[in-house]
Amino acid sequence: MPRKRKPRTRSLILAAAATTIALATAWIALPASAAAPTASLRTVSDWGSGWQDEVTISNTGASTMTSWRVEFDLPAGSAIGSFWDAEMTASGSHRTFTNRAWNGAIPVGGTVTFGFVGSGGQPMNCMLNGAPCGRSPEATAPVAAAPGGANPTSPEKGEGRLPLTVTNDSGRPEAVHLYVLGTDLTTGKLGYADKSGTFTAWTGGAAVPVPAPDVAIPGPRNNASTTIGIPENLSGRIYFSFGRKLDFRLSGDGLVQPAPWAGGDPNRDVLFDWSEFTLNDSGLWLNSSQVDMFAVPHVVSVSNGSRTRATGELKPGGRQKVIDAIAADPAFARSVVKGSGGTVLRVLAPGKAADAGLMSPSYLDSYITSAWSAYRDRTLTVAPFTDQPAVKYRGRTSGDVLSFTDTAGRTVASFTKPSTANVWGCDGALAAPNDAVVGPIARTLCAALQRTTLGRLDTQPSGTATDFYQGEPANVYAREIHANMVDGKAYAFAFDDVQNQESLVHDGDPRAAGITLTAF
Repeated sequence: MPRKRKPRTRSLILAAAATTIALATAWIALPASAAAPTASLRTVSDWGSGWQDEVTISNTGASTMTSWRVEFDLPAGSAIGSFWDAEMTASGSHRTFTNRAWNGAIPVGGTVTFGFVGSGGQPMNCMLNGAPCGRSPEATAPVAAAPGGANPTSPEKGEGRLPLTVTNDSGRPEAVHLYVLGTDLTTGKLGYADKSGTFTAWTGGAAVPVPAPDVAIPGPRNNASTTIGIPENLSGRIYFSFGRKLDFRLSGDGLVQPAPWAGGDPNRDVLFDWSEFTLNDSGLWLNSSQVDMFAVPHVVSVSNGSRTRATGELKPGGRQKVIDAIAADPAFARSVVKGSGGTVLRVLAPGKAADAGLMSPSYLDSYITSAWSAYRDRTLTVAPFTDQPAVKYRGRTSGDVLSFTDTAGRTVASFTKPSTANVWGCDGALAAPNDAVVGPIARTLCAALQRTTLGRLDTQPSGTATDFYQGEPANVYAREIHANMVDGKAYAFAFDDVQNQESLVHDGDPRAAGITLTAF
């Protein structure tokens, strides 16, 4: 079986809707007669910046279908990246999907399903084999989790708490403030935990975000420690800020997280960072994260009583070395953000820097084009599962589309050429659905593009850390962070766990966990 990935807590707490909620039917073909084929679309998941849809064609007619064609329009600013089990052609904002060679025939009573990942507004003006489709109004938006609240609720699975000790070895004099925020995996509610580990769901959000209650936990001063409780079955973030408390807001459908790369964010001048975690019946996953920014150096650890695992430790002087290397690169230099007193608050990840206008939005374009074009005349092999070496997909590029076939020769996934923003975010054209084929290929492609190995190494994933970031232009941000970690591990982009390069610890039977804020 494919290796099961830790649930990505970023999507769990940044969006109010859980990404695995399947929506009701969005399109129903209006039959031309009492017996005609129908098509329906549903949104499988929506994570705010993108969505995964699938279309099911049902042969409710009187004879076998030999082919099918589904077409629709995209709203302005929308795009479709990866798709599977169909061929796609584009003309302006119009998209047309047709059957592959192997799934065009649908017997009476049979169905065929294909899917795609997109961003922006949902498709509209659907047509199935030239007949119009209708949209059911109740399925035009994701089901939102209830906004958080002020009524404490104990986790439904019991009173279990995992002790997590935050140790302050930073050498800094400021007070530290802690926050435990996340999603109760039993109820789907967003909320926070207090020092003892009691979970409370948020309430009181509004269309115009309003200040959230102050749920800060006093953290340790320098050379001291504070132990807090993490409730079982929670997935989220542990924030830590120096000097000032963080400003959180509640919207109508969830919590507005700090986003210091965005203009007007009230946390722009606060020195802070976070770790991500999931604690469930399979144990604890805890990682440091540089996916959005590099700010406060910290080590994460977990112990089962007989063994302690730790990662995320910077080499001596590593924070300053990362800052100096990035500041010395003209393309990245403006992503180093200082506070009013001259302290470096953070280095923004390239995607966030580009969003803030601090870096060229087309930085990787020339490399992406070269890497994508390399497979017009040679084959890319993707073998995404280390425990299943026989599972391989072979890719070739035609136009701007890189398509993959399985060992039986069936085309199973296709990806349009991504933009620089798609690579930085591992989204858009590289968005990875939570399945066993398209998602693993997408993750592999994004990691290879981030590391500039696509086009150089024709089997992916492959190579070692010495092969990464050697192409031009390189991801200097990820390169320098990894180079300055004691174990070389970091979460410098969303799928840095490809080839186990991520700063993650896991234990199936955790007894204690820790976060150590190291010197800087």
